[in-house]
Amino acid sequence: MNNSSAKSPMIVSFGEMLIDFVPDVAGVSLAESYAFIKAPGGAPANVACAIAKLGGNAAFIGKVGDDEFGHMLANLLKKSGVNSEGICFDKDARTALAFVTLKADGQREFMFYRSPSADMLLKESELKLDLIKQAKIFHYGSISLISEPCKSAHMAAMKAAKQAGVLLSYDPNVRLPLWPSPEAARDGIKSIWAQADFVKVSDDEVEFLTKGDPKKDDVVMSLWNDNFKLLIVTDGPEGCRYFTKKFKGKVNGYKVKTIDTTGAGDAFVGAFLQAVAKDPNLFNDENKLKEALVFANACGAISTTQKGAIPSLPDKAQAENLIKEAK
Repeated sequence: MNNSSAKSPMIVSFGEMLIDFVPDVAGVSLAESYAFIKAPGGAPANVACAIAKLGGNAAFIGKVGDDEFGHMLANLLKKSGVNSEGICFDKDARTALAFVTLKADGQREFMFYRSPSADMLLKESELKLDLIKQAKIFHYGSISLISEPCKSAHMAAMKAAKQAGVLLSYDPNVRLPLWPSPEAARDGIKSIWAQADFVKVSDDEVEFLTKGDPKKDDVVMSLWNDNFKLLIVTDGPEGCRYFTKKFKGKVNGYKVKTIDTTGAGDAFVGAFLQAVAKDPNLFNDENKLKEALVFANACGAISTTQKGAIPSLPDKAQAENLIKEAK
């Protein structure tokens, strides 16, 4: 741990950490793939690594199997500079696996192995609540809401964070194959919607949640809740849109040679949360907010230029260079 990160406010990520198996050749289906490269993943874990790589203070809470893959993931987080006190190991369940293929257009196809996987079995009694209460921001997704006991642990963690005055950050990260049905996904994702201070959704997720056109601001605003300080919609290479109680606008993205979009949203979120942790007043200052989003867009873009989520996460200098070059 370097001293600067020990002093900066802590961001705790909660949820799944897993292994993505990515074909060594892009643009083929899972069935056609010959060889797979193992890439550490799981959105909340990616976000924690993104924050640490940018020099922030990140912790991760979740459960993996007491197996080779689980220990590999926990060690990777430690090596990345993430506080791993909140990681538990399950003796009886395996670390989750996901086979992810990048089709010719760079979009992804997922196949998951979780029956049940260790991350689904995190119990409320295993939560490091003291870690959560010390945080400035508590960040989570929706995959941890799909099954018990993890769902109850997730709810308890949110409640503890809220009571301690911690900011709640929600990136639903819709993964339809994991839910019993699209309706169950919609209901589950929306069940905790109103509690967040800050929500980030992709344009595809807006379309899924509203059944409307994500390009239209009034469709996006149907997702607004008065408890929110900020709602962000990411539009892939186009950049992002932001909505607060007082103002709304758009920040352009960056054109890069995209190889793999896995983890781009997580790189974006990590960069943005790092800015919020340093200056929670961002939500009220449009110029500062835009500056943070320009940086987050750059981080998201850079992460698509390499395969895998965690290995492709940028550091501060890379992001600053991309912003400079674009000017």
